[in-house]
Amino acid sequence: MDVKELLERGGTIAVVGFSTDPYKTAHRIPRQMMDAGWKVIPIHRTATEIAGQKAYPTLADVPEPIDLVDVFRPSAEAAAVTRQAVDAGAKAVWLQLGISSGEARRIAADAGVDYVEDLCIAVEASRTGARPPVS
Repeated sequence: MDVKELLERGGTIAVVGFSTDPYKTAHRIPRQMMDAGWKVIPIHRTATEIAGQKAYPTLADVPEPIDLVDVFRPSAEAAAVTRQAVDAGAKAVWLQLGISSGEARRIAADAGVDYVEDLCIAVEASRTGARPPVS
């Protein structure tokens, strides 16, 4: 799968584990994607707003289509998050750098959902020159 193509067709990214702490990677990376022009929807169990965006407790609560689910949760949670992404109709799942799961990979493959693991989405966007789709 071409990572640049995946990023360029996904204008709406739901970030599971978007941190409320601006000093954490799980906050800085989604902010970089926002600053680059992607629409980013925070998914956080308790926060109602992060980085000026309305936050939702689960993917199922998001009231609009999700192109890509970016995951900042431990590998042990990746399969459950991938199932939720599939149920929410997401077209792709991206596990951040250091996160991988054979079970999550199988769930995505069985559902026909694109899948990336153990890569930083912001690094790959920069490396490939990817830009969000024009709406």
